[in-house]
Amino acid sequence: MDSKGGGTEAQKFVWEGAIPLQIHLHDSEVTTLPNPSPALILAPRLGYLPLLVPKIKPLFSNSLPPGVDTVWFEYKGLPLKWYIPTGVLFDLLCAEAERPWNLTVHFRGYPGNILTPCEGVDSVKWSFINALKEAAYIITGNCKNIMNMSQSDQADLWHSVLNGNMEAFLRVSSKLKLGTIGDDYSLKLNSTSKSRQSTSDTDATAPVRTGRIPVRLYIRSINEDIDDLEDAPIVDSWDKISYINRPVEIWGEGKCFTLYNAVKALLPELFSDKHLVTDNVSKDEMEDGQQSEEISSLRSPEEGGETLTETLDTAEIKLLRIQGIEPKMEIPFGWVVNNLMNPEHYLHICVYIKVVEPITI
Repeated sequence: MDSKGGGTEAQKFVWEGAIPLQIHLHDSEVTTLPNPSPALILAPRLGYLPLLVPKIKPLFSNSLPPGVDTVWFEYKGLPLKWYIPTGVLFDLLCAEAERPWNLTVHFRGYPGNILTPCEGVDSVKWSFINALKEAAYIITGNCKNIMNMSQSDQADLWHSVLNGNMEAFLRVSSKLKLGTIGDDYSLKLNSTSKSRQSTSDTDATAPVRTGRIPVRLYIRSINEDIDDLEDAPIVDSWDKISYINRPVEIWGEGKCFTLYNAVKALLPELFSDKHLVTDNVSKDEMEDGQQSEEISSLRSPEEGGETLTETLDTAEIKLLRIQGIEPKMEIPFGWVVNNLMNPEHYLHICVYIKVVEPITI
Protein backbone atom coordinates (compact mmCIF):
# COMPACT_ATOMS: atom_id res chain seq x y z
CA MET A 1 0.00 0.00 0.00
CA ASP A 2 1.16 3.45 -0.81
CA SER A 3 1.86 5.50 2.30
CA LYS A 4 2.12 8.79 0.37
CA GLY A 5 -0.85 11.07 -0.09
CA GLY A 6 -3.17 9.00 2.06
CA GLY A 7 -3.36 6.05 -0.31
CA THR A 8 -4.79 5.55 -3.78
CA GLU A 9 -8.35 6.24 -4.85
CA ALA A 10 -9.02 2.51 -4.98
CA GLN A 11 -7.71 2.05 -1.44
CA LYS A 12 -9.97 4.84 -0.22
CA PHE A 13 -12.90 3.17 -1.94
CA VAL A 14 -12.13 -0.08 -0.13
CA TRP A 15 -11.61 1.50 3.30
CA GLU A 16 -14.81 3.54 3.02
CA GLY A 17 -16.85 0.57 1.83
CA ALA A 18 -19.73 -0.44 4.11
CA ILE A 19 -22.69 -2.80 3.99
CA PRO A 20 -26.10 -1.75 5.36
CA LEU A 21 -27.26 -4.36 7.85
CA GLN A 22 -30.66 -5.04 9.36
CA ILE A 23 -30.03 -7.20 12.41
CA HIS A 24 -32.87 -9.06 14.12
CA LEU A 25 -32.78 -10.67 17.55
CA HIS A 26 -33.63 -14.36 17.24
CA ASP A 27 -37.22 -15.12 18.26
CA SER A 28 -36.12 -17.70 20.83
CA GLU A 29 -34.30 -15.00 22.80
CA VAL A 30 -37.08 -12.43 22.86
CA THR A 31 -38.68 -12.20 26.33
CA THR A 32 -40.69 -9.01 25.90
CA LEU A 33 -43.67 -7.74 23.96
CA PRO A 34 -43.62 -6.23 21.49
CA ASN A 35 -40.56 -7.67 19.82
CA PRO A 36 -37.60 -5.28 19.70
CA SER A 37 -37.11 -3.42 16.44
CA PRO A 38 -34.24 -4.60 14.24
CA ALA A 39 -30.93 -2.77 14.47
CA LEU A 40 -29.99 -0.80 11.37
CA ILE A 41 -26.28 -0.26 11.05
CA LEU A 42 -23.54 0.28 8.47
CA ALA A 43 -20.91 -2.44 8.79
CA PRO A 44 -17.43 -1.67 7.39
CA ARG A 45 -16.40 -4.14 4.71
CA LEU A 46 -12.97 -4.51 6.30
CA GLY A 47 -14.46 -5.07 9.77
CA TYR A 48 -15.71 -8.15 11.59
CA LEU A 49 -19.20 -8.89 12.90
CA PRO A 50 -18.26 -9.21 16.60
CA LEU A 51 -16.99 -5.62 16.50
CA LEU A 52 -20.61 -4.51 16.02
CA VAL A 53 -21.81 -6.03 19.30
CA PRO A 54 -21.13 -2.97 21.51
CA LYS A 55 -23.32 -0.92 19.16
CA ILE A 56 -26.24 -3.31 18.84
CA LYS A 57 -26.46 -4.92 22.29
CA PRO A 58 -28.03 -1.85 23.95
CA LEU A 59 -30.89 -2.13 21.45
CA PHE A 60 -31.69 -5.69 22.54
CA SER A 61 -30.50 -5.92 26.16
CA ASN A 62 -33.96 -5.36 27.68
CA SER A 63 -35.40 -8.27 25.71
CA LEU A 64 -32.74 -10.89 26.46
CA PRO A 65 -33.29 -13.85 28.80
CA PRO A 66 -31.04 -14.29 31.85
CA GLY A 67 -27.62 -15.74 31.13
CA VAL A 68 -24.11 -15.05 29.90
CA ASP A 69 -23.64 -13.48 26.50
CA THR A 70 -22.15 -15.74 23.81
CA VAL A 71 -22.80 -13.64 20.73
CA TRP A 72 -22.99 -15.04 17.23
CA PHE A 73 -24.65 -14.14 13.94
CA GLU A 74 -26.47 -16.18 11.32
CA TYR A 75 -27.74 -15.68 7.79
CA LYS A 76 -30.64 -17.85 6.63
CA GLY A 77 -29.77 -20.48 9.21
CA LEU A 78 -26.01 -20.47 8.56
CA PRO A 79 -23.85 -19.49 11.56
CA LEU A 80 -21.38 -16.88 10.30
CA LYS A 81 -17.66 -17.35 10.91
CA TRP A 82 -16.61 -14.34 12.94
CA TYR A 83 -13.00 -14.24 11.74
CA ILE A 84 -13.96 -13.76 8.08
CA PRO A 85 -14.24 -10.05 7.17
CA THR A 86 -17.82 -8.82 6.87
CA GLY A 87 -17.40 -7.80 3.24
CA VAL A 88 -16.11 -11.26 2.31
CA LEU A 89 -19.09 -12.93 4.00
CA PHE A 90 -21.45 -10.66 2.05
CA ASP A 91 -19.73 -11.30 -1.29
CA LEU A 92 -19.70 -15.04 -0.68
CA LEU A 93 -23.23 -15.59 0.60
CA CYS A 94 -25.22 -13.02 -1.41
CA ALA A 95 -25.12 -13.94 -5.09
CA GLU A 96 -27.32 -10.93 -5.73
CA ALA A 97 -26.62 -7.95 -3.46
CA GLU A 98 -29.15 -7.84 -0.62
CA ARG A 99 -29.54 -4.38 0.85
CA PRO A 100 -30.03 -4.15 3.68
CA TRP A 101 -28.44 -7.47 4.48
CA ASN A 102 -30.76 -9.23 6.91
CA LEU A 103 -28.87 -11.02 9.67
CA THR A 104 -29.97 -12.62 12.90
CA VAL A 105 -28.04 -12.15 16.13
CA HIS A 106 -27.95 -14.59 19.02
CA PHE A 107 -26.75 -13.83 22.54
CA ARG A 108 -27.23 -17.40 23.79
CA GLY A 109 -26.61 -20.94 22.57
CA TYR A 110 -23.26 -20.54 20.87
CA PRO A 111 -22.80 -23.30 18.22
CA GLY A 112 -19.39 -24.47 19.36
CA ASN A 113 -19.59 -27.50 17.04
CA ILE A 114 -19.61 -25.14 14.03
CA LEU A 115 -17.83 -21.95 15.10
CA THR A 116 -14.54 -21.52 16.90
CA PRO A 117 -14.86 -19.75 20.26
CA CYS A 118 -15.00 -15.95 20.23
CA GLU A 119 -14.44 -13.96 23.40
CA GLY A 120 -15.35 -10.64 21.85
CA VAL A 121 -13.10 -7.90 20.53
CA ASP A 122 -9.90 -9.44 21.92
CA SER A 123 -10.46 -12.65 19.95
CA VAL A 124 -10.91 -10.65 16.77
CA LYS A 125 -7.80 -8.60 17.48
CA TRP A 126 -5.55 -11.62 17.95
CA SER A 127 -7.05 -13.38 14.94
CA PHE A 128 -6.15 -10.29 12.91
CA ILE A 129 -2.59 -10.13 14.31
CA ASN A 130 -2.04 -13.85 13.65
CA ALA A 131 -3.26 -13.44 10.06
CA LEU A 132 -0.87 -10.51 9.65
CA LYS A 133 1.98 -12.71 10.90
CA GLU A 134 1.04 -15.41 8.39
CA ALA A 135 0.96 -12.88 5.57
CA ALA A 136 4.34 -11.43 6.58
CA TYR A 137 5.85 -14.92 6.61
CA ILE A 138 4.51 -15.62 3.10
CA ILE A 139 5.79 -12.29 1.77
CA THR A 140 9.21 -12.06 3.44
CA GLY A 141 9.95 -15.55 4.74
CA ASN A 142 9.67 -14.46 8.37
CA CYS A 143 7.41 -12.46 10.67
CA LYS A 144 10.09 -10.64 12.66
CA ASN A 145 8.72 -7.20 11.80
CA ILE A 146 5.35 -8.16 13.27
CA MET A 147 6.84 -9.84 16.34
CA ASN A 148 9.08 -6.83 16.99
CA MET A 149 6.33 -4.23 16.78
CA SER A 150 6.17 -1.96 19.80
CA GLN A 151 3.04 -2.19 21.91
CA SER A 152 2.07 1.34 20.91
CA ASP A 153 2.45 0.57 17.19
CA GLN A 154 0.46 -2.64 17.57
CA ALA A 155 -2.27 -0.74 19.42
CA ASP A 156 -2.27 2.03 16.79
CA LEU A 157 -2.47 -0.50 13.97
CA TRP A 158 -5.43 -2.29 15.55
CA HIS A 159 -7.26 0.93 16.38
CA SER A 160 -6.82 2.11 12.78
CA VAL A 161 -8.64 -1.04 11.66
CA LEU A 162 -11.31 -0.64 14.35
CA ASN A 163 -11.94 2.96 13.34
CA GLY A 164 -11.54 2.51 9.59
CA ASN A 165 -8.71 5.06 9.56
CA MET A 166 -6.73 4.36 6.40
CA GLU A 167 -4.20 7.16 6.90
CA ALA A 168 -3.30 5.93 10.39
CA PHE A 169 -3.07 2.36 9.12
CA LEU A 170 -0.75 3.29 6.26
CA ARG A 171 1.45 5.29 8.61
CA VAL A 172 1.95 2.38 11.00
CA SER A 173 1.97 -0.46 8.47
CA SER A 174 4.75 1.22 6.45
CA LYS A 175 7.08 0.31 9.33
CA LEU A 176 6.45 -3.38 8.68
CA LYS A 177 8.27 -3.13 5.32
CA LEU A 178 5.94 -5.60 3.61
CA GLY A 179 6.03 -3.40 0.51
CA THR A 180 3.87 -3.48 -2.57
CA ILE A 181 4.11 -5.93 -5.43
CA GLY A 182 4.37 -5.86 -9.17
CA ASP A 183 5.86 -7.52 -12.23
CA ASP A 184 8.22 -6.03 -14.83
CA TYR A 185 5.33 -5.05 -17.07
CA SER A 186 3.33 -3.28 -14.36
CA LEU A 187 6.37 -1.53 -12.97
CA LYS A 188 7.26 -0.14 -16.37
CA LEU A 189 3.71 1.14 -16.89
CA ASN A 190 4.09 3.08 -13.65
CA SER A 191 7.47 4.54 -14.56
CA THR A 192 6.07 7.48 -16.53
CA SER A 193 3.95 8.78 -13.69
CA LYS A 194 6.70 8.19 -11.16
CA SER A 195 9.19 10.16 -13.26
CA ARG A 196 7.20 13.28 -12.45
CA GLN A 197 8.02 12.89 -8.78
CA SER A 198 11.25 14.02 -7.16
CA THR A 199 14.00 11.48 -6.75
CA SER A 200 13.44 11.27 -3.01
CA ASP A 201 9.71 10.68 -3.45
CA THR A 202 10.31 8.04 -6.07
CA ASP A 203 12.73 6.21 -3.83
CA ALA A 204 10.28 6.32 -0.97
CA THR A 205 7.32 5.02 -2.95
CA ALA A 206 8.89 2.61 -5.44
CA PRO A 207 7.32 -0.86 -5.19
CA VAL A 208 9.27 -3.61 -3.48
CA ARG A 209 8.69 -6.66 -5.63
CA THR A 210 7.86 -9.94 -3.97
CA GLY A 211 7.10 -13.25 -5.57
CA ARG A 212 4.63 -14.61 -3.03
CA ILE A 213 1.20 -13.07 -2.43
CA PRO A 214 -1.01 -14.17 0.50
CA VAL A 215 -4.41 -15.15 -0.88
CA ARG A 216 -7.53 -16.62 0.68
CA LEU A 217 -9.87 -18.08 -1.91
CA TYR A 218 -13.48 -18.98 -1.08
CA ILE A 219 -15.28 -21.24 -3.54
CA ARG A 220 -19.06 -21.55 -3.61
CA SER A 221 -20.11 -24.47 -5.79
CA ILE A 222 -23.50 -24.52 -7.49
CA ASN A 223 -24.62 -27.95 -8.67
CA GLU A 224 -28.10 -26.95 -9.86
CA ASP A 225 -28.74 -26.01 -13.48
CA ILE A 226 -29.64 -22.34 -13.15
CA ASP A 227 -29.46 -19.44 -15.56
CA ASP A 228 -29.39 -16.64 -12.99
CA LEU A 229 -27.25 -16.49 -9.87
CA GLU A 230 -30.15 -15.05 -7.90
CA ASP A 231 -31.71 -18.51 -8.18
CA ALA A 232 -28.71 -20.15 -6.55
CA PRO A 233 -29.64 -22.27 -3.52
CA ILE A 234 -28.84 -20.78 -0.14
CA VAL A 235 -25.74 -21.91 1.69
CA ASP A 236 -26.99 -23.75 4.78
CA SER A 237 -23.71 -25.44 5.68
CA TRP A 238 -20.05 -24.46 5.53
CA ASP A 239 -19.44 -27.85 3.95
CA LYS A 240 -20.73 -26.28 0.74
CA ILE A 241 -17.90 -23.72 0.77
CA SER A 242 -14.37 -24.71 -0.21
CA TYR A 243 -11.53 -22.69 1.25
CA ILE A 244 -8.01 -22.37 -0.11
CA ASN A 245 -5.28 -20.56 1.80
CA ARG A 246 -2.48 -20.61 -0.76
CA PRO A 247 0.11 -18.05 -1.83
CA VAL A 248 0.30 -16.97 -5.46
CA GLU A 249 3.74 -16.84 -7.03
CA ILE A 250 4.27 -13.90 -9.38
CA TRP A 251 6.07 -14.91 -12.56
CA GLY A 252 6.71 -13.65 -16.07
CA GLU A 253 9.69 -11.65 -17.24
CA GLY A 254 8.42 -8.82 -19.39
CA LYS A 255 4.81 -9.97 -19.22
CA CYS A 256 1.83 -8.74 -17.28
CA PHE A 257 0.85 -11.23 -14.58
CA THR A 258 -2.92 -10.87 -14.52
CA LEU A 259 -5.76 -11.81 -12.23
CA TYR A 260 -6.49 -14.57 -14.71
CA ASN A 261 -2.99 -15.98 -14.19
CA ALA A 262 -3.45 -15.84 -10.42
CA VAL A 263 -6.78 -17.67 -10.48
CA LYS A 264 -5.33 -20.32 -12.76
CA ALA A 265 -2.44 -20.79 -10.33
CA LEU A 266 -4.90 -21.18 -7.45
CA LEU A 267 -7.23 -23.57 -9.30
CA PRO A 268 -5.03 -25.44 -11.81
CA GLU A 269 -7.33 -28.47 -11.76
CA LEU A 270 -10.07 -26.44 -13.47
CA PHE A 271 -7.94 -25.53 -16.49
CA SER A 272 -7.12 -27.78 -19.41
CA ASP A 273 -3.63 -28.00 -20.93
CA LYS A 274 -4.84 -26.64 -24.27
CA HIS A 275 -5.58 -23.29 -22.64
CA LEU A 276 -2.37 -22.78 -20.68
CA VAL A 277 -1.26 -19.78 -22.76
CA THR A 278 -3.05 -16.57 -21.83
CA ASP A 279 -3.43 -13.56 -24.09
CA ASN A 280 -0.94 -11.35 -22.31
CA VAL A 281 0.87 -8.32 -23.69
CA SER A 282 4.64 -8.71 -24.03
CA LYS A 283 7.24 -6.22 -22.89
CA ASP A 284 8.16 -5.47 -26.51
CA GLU A 285 4.54 -4.60 -27.31
CA MET A 286 4.45 -2.32 -24.31
CA GLU A 287 7.65 -0.53 -25.27
CA ASP A 288 6.05 0.46 -28.58
CA GLY A 289 3.09 2.09 -26.83
CA GLN A 290 2.55 4.99 -24.49
CA GLN A 291 1.07 5.17 -21.02
CA SER A 292 -2.26 6.20 -22.55
CA GLU A 293 -2.47 2.71 -24.03
CA GLU A 294 -2.38 1.05 -20.63
CA ILE A 295 -6.11 0.49 -20.45
CA SER A 296 -6.50 -0.59 -24.08
CA SER A 297 -3.77 -3.20 -23.65
CA LEU A 298 -5.87 -4.91 -20.99
CA ARG A 299 -8.19 -6.46 -23.53
CA SER A 300 -11.80 -7.29 -22.82
CA PRO A 301 -13.17 -10.72 -23.79
CA GLU A 302 -14.97 -9.14 -26.74
CA GLU A 303 -11.62 -7.90 -28.06
CA GLY A 304 -9.97 -11.29 -27.97
CA GLY A 305 -8.88 -11.63 -24.34
CA GLU A 306 -9.23 -15.11 -22.89
CA THR A 307 -12.10 -15.59 -20.46
CA LEU A 308 -12.35 -18.02 -17.61
CA THR A 309 -15.52 -19.65 -18.92
CA GLU A 310 -13.63 -20.67 -22.05
CA THR A 311 -10.99 -22.61 -20.15
CA LEU A 312 -12.84 -24.79 -17.67
CA ASP A 313 -13.25 -28.51 -18.29
CA THR A 314 -15.44 -29.64 -15.39
CA ALA A 315 -16.78 -26.36 -14.03
CA GLU A 316 -17.63 -22.85 -15.06
CA ILE A 317 -16.71 -19.79 -13.03
CA LYS A 318 -19.89 -17.74 -12.98
CA LEU A 319 -18.72 -14.92 -10.75
CA LEU A 320 -15.56 -13.62 -9.10
CA ARG A 321 -15.71 -10.88 -6.48
CA ILE A 322 -13.04 -8.95 -4.60
CA GLN A 323 -14.16 -6.19 -2.22
CA GLY A 324 -17.60 -6.23 -3.82
CA ILE A 325 -16.07 -5.64 -7.25
CA GLU A 326 -16.31 -8.02 -10.20
CA PRO A 327 -13.00 -7.21 -11.93
CA LYS A 328 -12.01 -8.17 -15.45
CA MET A 329 -9.59 -11.06 -15.52
CA GLU A 330 -7.10 -9.11 -17.65
CA ILE A 331 -6.35 -6.58 -14.91
CA PRO A 332 -2.74 -6.71 -13.58
CA PHE A 333 -2.65 -8.83 -10.45
CA GLY A 334 -0.19 -6.43 -8.82
CA TRP A 335 -2.76 -3.64 -9.04
CA VAL A 336 -5.42 -5.90 -7.52
CA VAL A 337 -3.23 -6.85 -4.57
CA ASN A 338 -1.90 -3.36 -3.86
CA ASN A 339 -5.33 -1.75 -3.95
CA LEU A 340 -7.84 -4.40 -2.86
CA MET A 341 -6.08 -6.40 -0.17
CA ASN A 342 -7.38 -6.35 3.39
CA PRO A 343 -5.45 -4.72 6.25
CA GLU A 344 -3.95 -8.04 7.36
CA HIS A 345 -2.27 -8.11 3.90
CA TYR A 346 -4.36 -10.99 2.56
CA LEU A 347 -6.24 -10.76 -0.71
CA HIS A 348 -9.68 -12.34 -0.27
CA ILE A 349 -11.25 -13.71 -3.46
CA CYS A 350 -14.79 -15.11 -3.67
CA VAL A 351 -15.61 -17.39 -6.59
CA TYR A 352 -18.94 -18.89 -7.63
CA ILE A 353 -18.46 -22.09 -9.63
CA LYS A 354 -21.18 -23.91 -11.51
CA VAL A 355 -20.31 -27.60 -11.68
CA VAL A 356 -20.88 -29.04 -15.13
CA GLU A 357 -22.43 -32.49 -14.99
CA PRO A 358 -20.80 -34.95 -17.41
CA ILE A 359 -22.96 -36.05 -20.33
CA THR A 360 -23.44 -39.82 -20.40
CA ILE A 361 -24.45 -41.72 -23.53
